[in-house]
Amino acid sequence: MSEPAVLRALLDALPAGSVLSDPDQMEGYRYDRAMTVRPGMPVAVVRAASTAEVQATLRIASRFSTPVVPRGAGTGLSGGSSAVDGCITLSTERMRAVSVDAPAMVATVQPGALNAEVKAEARRFGLWYPPDPSSFEICSIGGNLATNAGGLCCVRYGVTTDYVLGLEVVLADGRALRLGGATIKDVAGYDLKRLFVGSEGTLGVITEATLRLRPLGPLPSTIAATFADVVDCGRAVARIMATSRPAALELMDAAAIAAVERVRPMGFEAGVGSLLIGQCPVDTTEGARLAAACEECDATYVALTDDPAEGELLMGARRMAIPCVERLGTVLIEDIGVPIPRIPALVGAVAEVAERTDTMIPVIGHAGDGNFHPLVTFDPHDTSARARAEVAFDRIIEVALEMGGTITGEHGVGSLKARHLPGQLGADVLELTGTIKRALDPGGILNPGKWV
Repeated sequence: MSEPAVLRALLDALPAGSVLSDPDQMEGYRYDRAMTVRPGMPVAVVRAASTAEVQATLRIASRFSTPVVPRGAGTGLSGGSSAVDGCITLSTERMRAVSVDAPAMVATVQPGALNAEVKAEARRFGLWYPPDPSSFEICSIGGNLATNAGGLCCVRYGVTTDYVLGLEVVLADGRALRLGGATIKDVAGYDLKRLFVGSEGTLGVITEATLRLRPLGPLPSTIAATFADVVDCGRAVARIMATSRPAALELMDAAAIAAVERVRPMGFEAGVGSLLIGQCPVDTTEGARLAAACEECDATYVALTDDPAEGELLMGARRMAIPCVERLGTVLIEDIGVPIPRIPALVGAVAEVAERTDTMIPVIGHAGDGNFHPLVTFDPHDTSARARAEVAFDRIIEVALEMGGTITGEHGVGSLKARHLPGQLGADVLELTGTIKRALDPGGILNPGKWV
């Protein structure tokens, strides 16, 4: 049927103000933060305020065989929520409720709530929600669930899926499922909630999550170490992780340091080859072990502080790295991961790719779990520079796979890396993936053209 019929059905079924169809109003819903992904134009944007409204939207979409692109805060970095032509963009931004059950140490959260809002509400009860993406202040829990987001402190405390006890999910046909619950242990049936975490909106739309909380921990001590060469920094990471589990362990190479220094000076002298920032509980001896490992790997400077303000200054600078690099040009953001012993080889290989392709590639990373973000940067007005950047992007992914790694550690496959997924999964796993997709979304309406 025609697009106007789909739009009319949405307008008839949903409350006034829930459906946008004006191109100017829809423009901001077409994109996420993947700068090189070209989005399509939706036929409508639905701003759902409840599970019932999500169900109504998906029933209509199924009836008209209209694609649906779920969307949270739009902060994704892989094009996972970028619109496709003729789709319904289904935004969960209005679904913001957060409720904490302090004695049970759980939070019941709607998908539009920001990660920072969940942390703030948990803190009121002396509790903590650990998953900690760099964009925690602006990213939504729904997006975190869709990509199984990680972040700075996951090396010690785990990623999003480690905190999911239960989900409410709406399937393509409009059925709402309750998966899991609020108990710590639950092995009744298949663990289907894990299937939806990280599925990037291709299997269903998450409308509520029951999340595990932790008691607030002690304030961390912070270590900062500089190195003349990023490979030495990588060696230090491998040595640290062989014996310790810091709360965070973050790497920045020289280009990333310089990009942040232009915006928020940290006081590092020109010529610093790389920076390693680590955090660990202040009441342990781990800080001293981290410092010793850095010195053994030829660190040029090592400092350890228990001052929370100093620690946050350094971690805040690390969080700013991607926005600071984006000021230098268009960025193809890698999200590769490799086994920890391969980190020195990886950072060395990225430097070689940058030199060979004559492309600026600042490197940042959650070094403690082997997840790195080479930021392939180019002038969008220079056709040759863009071509070289795309070659560099593809080669870095190939290097990660050659090292037994992954094309994405936390940002998701989305549109940006979809063509590389077969190279990691192989034909048999892709076939099984397609079987699962067809079972849950037989019409193929959920987030088409992304990774399945």
